[in-house]
Amino acid sequence: MPRLVHPLRAVLLRACAIGTLSIGTATFALASFSLSAAQAGDFVVQAREMPETKAVFGEVESRTIVPARARIGGTVREVKVSEGSVVKEGDEIALVVDDKLALSMNAANARVLEAKSQLENAKTELERARTLLTRGVASQSRVDTAKTQFDVASNQVVAAEANKSVIEQQVREGAVLAPADGRVLTVPVTPGSVVLAGDVIARIASGQYYLRLSLPERHAANIHEGGTVRIGGRGISTQTAGNEQSAREGRIVKVYPEITGGRVMADVDVADLGDYFVNERTLVWIEIGKRKVLSVPPAAISTRHGVDYVRLDTAHGPMDVAVVLGEHFNEGGQPRIEVLTGLADGDRVVMP
Repeated sequence: MPRLVHPLRAVLLRACAIGTLSIGTATFALASFSLSAAQAGDFVVQAREMPETKAVFGEVESRTIVPARARIGGTVREVKVSEGSVVKEGDEIALVVDDKLALSMNAANARVLEAKSQLENAKTELERARTLLTRGVASQSRVDTAKTQFDVASNQVVAAEANKSVIEQQVREGAVLAPADGRVLTVPVTPGSVVLAGDVIARIASGQYYLRLSLPERHAANIHEGGTVRIGGRGISTQTAGNEQSAREGRIVKVYPEITGGRVMADVDVADLGDYFVNERTLVWIEIGKRKVLSVPPAAISTRHGVDYVRLDTAHGPMDVAVVLGEHFNEGGQPRIEVLTGLADGDRVVMP
């Protein structure tokens, strides 16, 4: 096969053959071209500062968790929700029945009927007294007495009906209502359970979901409100398979001043975090400082027999150097690979 010759080399050799260039001039031109071509494809390694991140697990929490409580004591007759149900404010989620209220209602109805009967009798006596007064048979004092008895009977009817309304309200309060819109987390009672007034029938997550972080106290000085973090995918499987570069961003909205058990707590606001699972753990990368890194483009790495190499442009010519690689990241929109050992700041990498 004919050997391929670089076009510039062919031109120089032809010029030497016809005597227009000397051999030394041609050699210098070829060396200058080779050097400029090599330099054009070189990548200069420079140390750059990168944020030092720490991977921690954050727990999904709700801004507010409100209990739906029983307003009266009694027996739970019916539970209309279960864990995970979505409720609106005012929805009936359970029914508590007190058998004594039914007896009290019967007694109240009887008292109302009794008071109305007394009122009818007092009304009849008042009309009779007024008739006899017009005929001159009865005195005015008898009319006044009958009028007083009529007023007393009227008030007794009002009191009996008011007492009946109180009992009716107690019966209505047997319905346990949702205090706010949200999702039911727990229902610690079942039909047939005996509860007292104020006992929790269900717990409802009614606020926006956020992430609660727990960090070692040595990082307390490096986190602040308004800082950004990166959030991994929901679920353990996506967290272990994901990486920091494909994660979403969140914002630290609160750092708690009290350190408990050597841990500092912080809340992170994340868009579209979901509205179902509470206390679910998700991976979070939070910035705790800065560090200097050396990096090269992925194309500069070659692997032979399981060892990664980078070709350097040295004073003695190109030389392959074994390197230990770190994480992948983007710099100015270009992919980079961190080099942990093997390179120094200012090294010139020969790109393929």
